[in-house]
Amino acid sequence: MRGLGVEINGVTMLGLVQPCGIPGNLGLGMCVHGFCVKFGLDMDSSVGNCLLTMYVKSGEIDCGRKLFNEMPRKGLITWNAMINGYAQNGLANNVLELYKEMESKGVCPDPLTLVGVLSSCAHLGALSAGKEVERKMEICGFSSNPFLKNALINMYARCGNLEKARDIFDGMPVKSVVSWTAIIGGYGMHGLGEVAVQLFDEMIRGGIRPDGTAFVSVLSACSHAGLTNKGLDYFGVMERKYGLRPGAEHYSCMVDLLGRAGRLNEARELIESMQVRADGALWGALLGACKIHRNVELAELAFERVIELEPTNTGYYVLLSNVYTEAGNLEGILRVRMLMRERKLKKDPGCSYVEFKGRIHLFFAGDRNHPQINEIYKKLNELENLVKDLDGCKKNDHERREEYLNCMGVHSEKLAVAFALLNTRKETEIIIIKNLRICGDCHLFIKMVSKIVDRQFVVRDATRFHHFKNGFCSCKEYW
Repeated sequence: MRGLGVEINGVTMLGLVQPCGIPGNLGLGMCVHGFCVKFGLDMDSSVGNCLLTMYVKSGEIDCGRKLFNEMPRKGLITWNAMINGYAQNGLANNVLELYKEMESKGVCPDPLTLVGVLSSCAHLGALSAGKEVERKMEICGFSSNPFLKNALINMYARCGNLEKARDIFDGMPVKSVVSWTAIIGGYGMHGLGEVAVQLFDEMIRGGIRPDGTAFVSVLSACSHAGLTNKGLDYFGVMERKYGLRPGAEHYSCMVDLLGRAGRLNEARELIESMQVRADGALWGALLGACKIHRNVELAELAFERVIELEPTNTGYYVLLSNVYTEAGNLEGILRVRMLMRERKLKKDPGCSYVEFKGRIHLFFAGDRNHPQINEIYKKLNELENLVKDLDGCKKNDHERREEYLNCMGVHSEKLAVAFALLNTRKETEIIIIKNLRICGDCHLFIKMVSKIVDRQFVVRDATRFHHFKNGFCSCKEYW
């Protein structure tokens, strides 16, 4: 075209940029971007939006943001492209910051904008921000939008308010498979597997055909609640009745289901017999089950397989180290530490946060940076002394308590607990979000504190919700 001297314009560039968003074509896309700059076509809003979408779809968020900042005119499509780019790459904080900036510029959101923002609120557990989005939906006349309703169900469930999520679900006149999957997944995360199973069966009776995602939700719910036989039944009918071939994510659920139930050899046999390629999550699920049941030999095998697939995932090294800790194997612990040092790997720092008066209060292990830190440590010390004096623990809790009291360092969730108790009213339920799986020591600590101070705590860790009340946890020690 160029050789023939045909004039090139923005429409030409749109045709060239769009296929460059396909993975593997980014280098070519950057060349096209350079051509656009050379001929001044990058100032065309449609071309700029297309280039921005190309970068964020390819995971080049920094390049996308640089382009976004340089664009002289930003329409709704531009803001949506950047917001959804952040959302798709897990950068939930950036989404909320950009959304606030968008509002300050007077740009009115559309449903696509708000779906991305609600997804980020769900990821962060930012309940206040999620409620603001719900109010915005009403103002903009989007309250009946089914996509936003589904996003609201997911947001409320993941922010700890399952009752509100159910209210929204029940109020929907038409429920799609996505709606059912959102509420089933919500109950599953909260450890209410029996309710999740009832809803799944009700969905089928209502003529809604489950898809692969719906099966992931119900299988995960069965796993968290210890409904092993029910999970096996669902897995059995997936392909036989619904023609859905199980993928790696379904097998991961089944390995987790069998592993938690102590059926470790069956879990291993399932991995070795399946027809899809095993990923890190599969072997990681088996490794996690080995920790629960203290099976060192199988844990070592699972670890060998998982680091072949994900050699830099520090979580698996920590899991194996924990297996050795439970077994009292000091040599094994040192070996894992040496391996991490050789590979220059560092454990992801544990962090927990509490939303209070619309602000996120973030804590790391051993944190000293919060403005109330002296009061927080004073409160924590007071709680620890009360824990030491607590009577009436079960025999295994006595053993656990000794481990807790000997635990060095202050984990982030303990600081979050102390902060929340200092700043909230007695009748307020305390919701804490943690980026990693809660450890046994902190689990016991919060369980005992819930009894001592007569408060309800909800902790969302990397795998599920824990509801603590009067010295008990909803997980029933099955997590």
